[in-house]
Amino acid sequence: MPSKRDYYETLEISRNASEDEIKRAYRKLAKKYHPDANPNNKNAEEKFKEVNEAYEVLRDARKRSAYDQFGHAGVNTGAQGGGAGGFSGGFSDAGDMGDIFSDIFEGFFGGSSRSRSRSHSRARRGSDLRYDLSISFLDSAQGKEVQLKIPRMETCEECKGSGARAGTNSKVCSTCQGAGQVRMSQGFFSVMRTCPTCEGEGEVIDSPCRACGGQGRKQVVRNIEVKIPKGVDNGSRLKIMGEGEAGIQGGPRGDLYVVIQVEPHDIFTREEDDVLCQVPISFVVAALGGEVEVPTLTGKVSLKIPAGTQTDKKFRLRGKGFTNLRGLGLGDQIVTVKIVTPEKLNDKQKQLLKEFDNLTKDNTQPLIKKFKEKVSELFKK
Repeated sequence: MPSKRDYYETLEISRNASEDEIKRAYRKLAKKYHPDANPNNKNAEEKFKEVNEAYEVLRDARKRSAYDQFGHAGVNTGAQGGGAGGFSGGFSDAGDMGDIFSDIFEGFFGGSSRSRSRSHSRARRGSDLRYDLSISFLDSAQGKEVQLKIPRMETCEECKGSGARAGTNSKVCSTCQGAGQVRMSQGFFSVMRTCPTCEGEGEVIDSPCRACGGQGRKQVVRNIEVKIPKGVDNGSRLKIMGEGEAGIQGGPRGDLYVVIQVEPHDIFTREEDDVLCQVPISFVVAALGGEVEVPTLTGKVSLKIPAGTQTDKKFRLRGKGFTNLRGLGLGDQIVTVKIVTPEKLNDKQKQLLKEFDNLTKDNTQPLIKKFKEKVSELFKK
């Protein structure tokens, strides 16, 4: 069975594409490959299915996050849902898909594929917002609460979101008589198009609110407290429901997505849920053994170094890594020791090392002995 194409490649977008960019790309490709525009074209039909499947995943923040982390294995795309033309899509938000296919059909025929009531067209969900938050390496391990200043659109308090000046009301559009659409002739066709006067709202405002200019919303800056959980990593997306922009005409609020960027650390690096660090030790401790202090995410611990330890030897500290975001426990800390060669020796130190080297036998340095044997074998012939 052939492998699936990357969803970002299918929609011809970058991996950091915004929600608006994803929707625009989908509209373009769905229109291009729609069966109504490509009758009896099996290749276009398959492309249309691929585009639907990719959009189903990437439009949903939770599914997109799982796909970004685990690829196709992280999302269940086998569920069948009602798409256009009888094709599967698994779309969870029928209202949003209806808006998109309305635009697609309008592109085909110059008109809307469905009529809209004024109340439906005016109430719209607020936009989602994205906030890129940079945190320290230790904060990503230990978690923290942060206060964010979020500029967002809020419902105008003066007009209560109506957009009309106090004491006035909106009026039925005289061009479309409140229908939101007007009939136009195009060749042999008579089609319905969005009313250019009211832009499909069915109503117009003669006396706009002074505070918001008739928009019904205005931008304000809000302080929002966000709890960063333990174990977040670069690219982790936190969804704070209902903290996006206010809806229009009573529509629900959007959501806020906080995207985490973790700053690098001078000592630690991360590998999945494990934390890595390198610890320098003297060759005396490496040869004779001893104890060294090792930093961890929660403080210092003592690490026992056995005699005869070689450089790059790794030690594992159980449970000293990151908290797993899926509740699978703690990672470990991997300590790699690096034997430090002394520098700037005085005469006495040099003399002692020469005496030590003269006393050293091959049986105390098995790696050197083994290397010499291999060299001798190499040149024996």
